[in-house]
Amino acid sequence: MFNIVKKEIEWGHDTLTLETGKVARQADGSVIATYGETSVMAAVTYAKAQKPGQDFFPLTVHYNEKYYAAGKVPGGFFKREARPTEKETLTSRLIDRPLRPLFVPGFKNEVLVICTVLSHDLENDPDIVAMIAASAALTISGAPFMGPIAGARVGFVDGDYILNPSVDDMQDLKNNPEQRLDLVVAGTKDAVMMVESEAYEMSEAEMLGAVKFGHEQMQPVLDLIIDLAESAAKEPFNFQAPDYSDLFAAVKAAGEDQMRAAYAITDKQERTSAVSAAKDAIKATLTDEQLDDPNLGTALKKLESAVLRGDVVKNGKRIDGRALDTVRAIESEVGLLPRTHGSALFTRGETQGLVVTTLGTGDDEQFIDALHGNFKSNFLLHYNFPPYSVGEVGRFGPPGRREIGHGKLAWRALQAVLPSATDFPYTIRLVSEITESNGSSSMASVCGGSLSMMDAGVPLKAPVAGVAMGLVMEDDGEFAVLTDILGDEDHLGDMDFKVAGTEAGITSLQMDIKIAGITPAIMEKALEQAKAGRIHILGEMAKALTAGRTEFSAHAPRIETMQIPTDKIREVIGSGGKVIREIVEMSGAKVDIQDDGTIKIASANGEAIQKAYDMIHSIVAEPEEGKVYKGKVVKIVDFGAFVNFFGKRDGLVHVSQIENRRLNHPSDVLKEGQDVWVKLLGFDDRGKVRLAMKMVNQETGEEQASEDAE
Repeated sequence: MFNIVKKEIEWGHDTLTLETGKVARQADGSVIATYGETSVMAAVTYAKAQKPGQDFFPLTVHYNEKYYAAGKVPGGFFKREARPTEKETLTSRLIDRPLRPLFVPGFKNEVLVICTVLSHDLENDPDIVAMIAASAALTISGAPFMGPIAGARVGFVDGDYILNPSVDDMQDLKNNPEQRLDLVVAGTKDAVMMVESEAYEMSEAEMLGAVKFGHEQMQPVLDLIIDLAESAAKEPFNFQAPDYSDLFAAVKAAGEDQMRAAYAITDKQERTSAVSAAKDAIKATLTDEQLDDPNLGTALKKLESAVLRGDVVKNGKRIDGRALDTVRAIESEVGLLPRTHGSALFTRGETQGLVVTTLGTGDDEQFIDALHGNFKSNFLLHYNFPPYSVGEVGRFGPPGRREIGHGKLAWRALQAVLPSATDFPYTIRLVSEITESNGSSSMASVCGGSLSMMDAGVPLKAPVAGVAMGLVMEDDGEFAVLTDILGDEDHLGDMDFKVAGTEAGITSLQMDIKIAGITPAIMEKALEQAKAGRIHILGEMAKALTAGRTEFSAHAPRIETMQIPTDKIREVIGSGGKVIREIVEMSGAKVDIQDDGTIKIASANGEAIQKAYDMIHSIVAEPEEGKVYKGKVVKIVDFGAFVNFFGKRDGLVHVSQIENRRLNHPSDVLKEGQDVWVKLLGFDDRGKVRLAMKMVNQETGEEQASEDAE
């Protein structure tokens, strides 16, 4: 029934297995990749004909995590997987980015790649396994795919690169001082296609070394996929890239001069209008047959690309007239929103981000229900890209894949410089509103986010800046690396290379390549040029703010932390939470108790914090023998009075210890509810508390000499 093909190798610390022919046999390509006990099935299907009028390549990648893979039941009311999590969205993008450039130019048939996590051993992250499975499934599917690709994760400990470190090692790097890097690299046999990383102020040489290490370590995986394809690949799909050379010649002849003039305009809005007018002028000269040609859009884009790229490489001339390594003009402003905890407006050329910081308490931490377990995050960054930022009318709604991806990139860049939770016990939420965009709004979010947090009083280890680099490479091998690329340079160039970091080193690197000819020398030049750009931007940011403010906004919460013994937690919470609710109500502060005995008390009012602190301290502290305390009579009996004097602690004042005279009954001078001053004499053999009143001045609470005192 089954025609199973199975290949395996020892890779790193585990066995990698690729299997096809048993599951999902009606897909064009289906492979189950297993690494350790983590298994991902990738199923590929593609349309055998292009949709009429289709002028783009409709590749869709979906990565799905099934909770059963880790033996878990989904949370929520419906108890089933629902909308994609952030991890699923980011991994879908991670797989899409290196695959997309490797389809044969001109192929515009719909392609669907679905990766399903079937088993998770809680050690090997499924994202790399999914990428390998998707590549293998495409390679055997017969689709016009010029792969395969493979991926690898790289860690860095004590100067050594680590292949495919465990999920636990990569979880929350900032609390794991031994780990300085979480880098994912994907590539073909000869070239790196994609890099995504989170780092801790690593040098350019260390980052380049990590990329090279990952590319070297993935070579056996590429050989394994080719070995599988030799045994299981389907017949190649009969696809011939359309020949539109005549159409392109007509387009070029009709509008090259006008297109070149349009791209000489430095203002984005004027340039966009001029390019649109140039296209209309070109179309006016074409025949009806040429206008109906589905390759017309491709021909127009090729003309734009030729105009832009030729000037850059041959003349070193960019659209806006800058030199190749020049950063656009920068303007930074902080503290512009009066009621927020921190705010910054960062403008670089025609790209602008309004970034706002909100400080919260432990109650505001985000709970994340992941396959490998539940955890909390106290640093959130949300990126929004409304249509008006590019002067367009368009969809406005929940964040899409791009917004989630850009927000995570900025998050990775900034998290490396955050203070530890013990030094700064706040939840930090950043929101980046992109109000203008013409290239690298994610890096504007990094710069604005750094300034906004410093404006809020967050003691960052160092300011962070980011810059987007581009590449234009001609067929003859000539190339130009561009600093701080515009939107058009990103759209029509060969590389999008984003580098963020401090003056000391890189905190995040993201690279996407559209061609398969990037050499280590080009990457090294791009990193060095990016460093110079980053240092320049940090200097411009310093004109607004150089370090975190020493005072918080009047509207931000203050948080005081205290540590109590874990065996006292129950007393502070009380039966059914009665005690903690009473503390919150009486003090007006928020109180968060953690399992290790750490208590965070938060309020914008310092008196409320102190009141809650004193109430908790009175519960958990032990009374000291010989000290005087203020208490309240709670019960009168024949032999004395019980006084509540230390939190919820009661003690007995014997009738002989009430006054320096003989009393017939305690009620002669005391009544229930009366406030009194008492001295702790000690504890009897059974641990009962012995108190006395007669040697304490009941008006002032000061101890006085008493000849009858014990």
